[in-house]
Amino acid sequence: MLSKTRGVVLHSIPYNDAGFIVHIYTELFGRTSCLVTRNKGKKNPLPSALFMPFSVIDMEMVHRPGRDIHRLREAKLCFPLNRLFFDPVKSSLALFLAEVLYRVLKETEPDSRLFDFLYHSIHLLEDTREGIANFHLVFLLHLLGYLGFFPNFGSYQDGAWFDMQNGVFSPCPPLHTHYLDKDESRIFASLFRISYKNMSLYAFSRQDRVNILNKMITYYRLHLPEISEIKSLSILQSIFD
Repeated sequence: MLSKTRGVVLHSIPYNDAGFIVHIYTELFGRTSCLVTRNKGKKNPLPSALFMPFSVIDMEMVHRPGRDIHRLREAKLCFPLNRLFFDPVKSSLALFLAEVLYRVLKETEPDSRLFDFLYHSIHLLEDTREGIANFHLVFLLHLLGYLGFFPNFGSYQDGAWFDMQNGVFSPCPPLHTHYLDKDESRIFASLFRISYKNMSLYAFSRQDRVNILNKMITYYRLHLPEISEIKSLSILQSIFD
């Protein structure tokens, strides 16, 4: 069936000499894999530049229920991403966050609220000039709400310990080893009200920002054990050195 939808590009891999497979989170079908064939003519309707990580595209595809791979017929950018692709900080953020999404979004069922969040976030990443060093923290924190294990920040009190296994703050250390100490918990709890609008007001030190990110990735892995190594994490951290 020929269908039109919007999608966020997550990752692409070569597919013999015929072209490549692109993994896309679509508005209508959830996560989808599409075959993009190479066109050796002068006019290529599907240039590879359209499928950079975090591109948002309007797409026409031949979608056959039950198939693992569908055929992409046409695609174009929903909006230009000049700053995102040519600014080294923004492009590193896009690469990292797209890889996180590729690892965590395994379901094929669509979620319109999640798609709207991704669409809005990418648009903001293109346009935002202030607080960009905190963008990925806001993104990862709010993504947890769509994945179903957002932390219970309401349980925080001074001196509490964050129990990463259960997503709550505790007045004493839990019996397992997956928790943040008091100082780490205090910094993590300060994220409760962070948003894209106010992220420029959060002046974390470089080390605190690195620690928060590493602990957040650990939190993701505790609740999604199938997540493997995120290769672009080291690239992102080197950008902020």
